[in-house]
Amino acid sequence: MSALGDRLAGWLGRGAAEDAARVEEAALRSDRFRLEREGDWKRLEQIVGQIERGRLKRLSDEDLLALPGLYRMTASALSIARETSLDQALVDWLETLTQRAWFAVYGPRAGLGRWLRGFLGGGWGRAVRSIGSDILIALLAMVVGTVVGWLLVSSNPDWFYALMPSGDERQPGASREVLERTLFGNAGQDGLSVFAAMLFSNNAQVSILAFALGFACGVPTLLLLVHNTAMLGALLWLYHGQGLTFELIGWLSVHGTTELFAILLAGAAGLHVGRAIAFPGNRAVLDAAAEAGRRAALVMTGVVLMLIVAAILEAFARQLLDATMPRLVVGAFMLVFWIGYLFIWRRGK
Repeated sequence: MSALGDRLAGWLGRGAAEDAARVEEAALRSDRFRLEREGDWKRLEQIVGQIERGRLKRLSDEDLLALPGLYRMTASALSIARETSLDQALVDWLETLTQRAWFAVYGPRAGLGRWLRGFLGGGWGRAVRSIGSDILIALLAMVVGTVVGWLLVSSNPDWFYALMPSGDERQPGASREVLERTLFGNAGQDGLSVFAAMLFSNNAQVSILAFALGFACGVPTLLLLVHNTAMLGALLWLYHGQGLTFELIGWLSVHGTTELFAILLAGAAGLHVGRAIAFPGNRAVLDAAAEAGRRAALVMTGVVLMLIVAAILEAFARQLLDATMPRLVVGAFMLVFWIGYLFIWRRGK
């Protein structure tokens, strides 16, 4: 038994010695890895620190030129450190340094305030004008949808129930008095507010979907625009039958010129992305889609702002204005404003 115990103790001793040797070797390997590259890491940390403190002008040209290479070298060192299971503290430090360096190399060059000034000071308009052909296609789809909606319900009034939400007094057979009551003299009633909220919610969803579905070569976007404006055509047919077309246009124009414009731009943004995917030209599909997506994203940022303005107009202006002419004036002013701001106004060269 004593001989067996001695052999067992020897094995355990050799195992412990081997483990200790492996630990020591790993520590030495980690130290060598750090010593060979630590100078570059420290230099990168110093450059990034100067950038983070807003002291970019104090950096030399050599440091600025070296920044991308130092970042890539550090990112490669981080990958090696992870794969070879080096010191965890070293891995954590490299991860933090790599993240900071990424923002210094690829991060935004302007703060939110500066970006917003550039966006409202001409960037949004340039993005909108760059997709002009897609705007024309989207506008044509919306006009076709309005005409189709009118023709469908005029040929068969049952189409009205398929296009418009049910449970409302706006339906075929309603008298002029009933329809007129929905347009005037009910600013303090809940029915108009509910219907206005429904319209805004619907149009906001349509705007987002029109853009999001553009990836499928733009086909779902076109169908969505046609379907949404078919509802408008059905509503126009209904009020036209009671001689209230002018009054309905005034009622809709207060917020509608802004809201429909937003839907138009959202649909055009979706079509722009879809067209880039379907017809990338000499570029790779992903490159063409990425370039189109950046322009479309700027347009959609403006669409969100337009929907907010439309919501404010819908919640207050239309309720306070209880006559057709003032409503038309507000709607026409907003239409002229958006056209002038996005297509005519230029800031600088």
